[in-house]
Amino acid sequence: MKTMTYTIQDELGIHARPAGVLVKEVKKFQSKIMLEGNGKKAEAGKLLAIMGMGIKHGTEVTITAEGPDENEAIAAMEEFFKNNL
Repeated sequence: MKTMTYTIQDELGIHARPAGVLVKEVKKFQSKIMLEGNGKKAEAGKLLAIMGMGIKHGTEVTITAEGPDENEAIAAMEEFFKNNL
């Protein structure tokens, strides 16, 4: 299992547009990717679960990837979060 943490920089937090793009990015991998923040945990491939977390600007989130392509998945998540959130 690979893990990374990231502090949300987007002024609006994780809102509909980046959450939708995140779900599409997650679907590219076989590994199970989880998002944790605000004391909640959700599968990163489920849009409504992500939206329900209420992640705001400045919130630290933890992303974990577990599976056959976890190294590639966590690298892609790190790139995605830096570029989009």
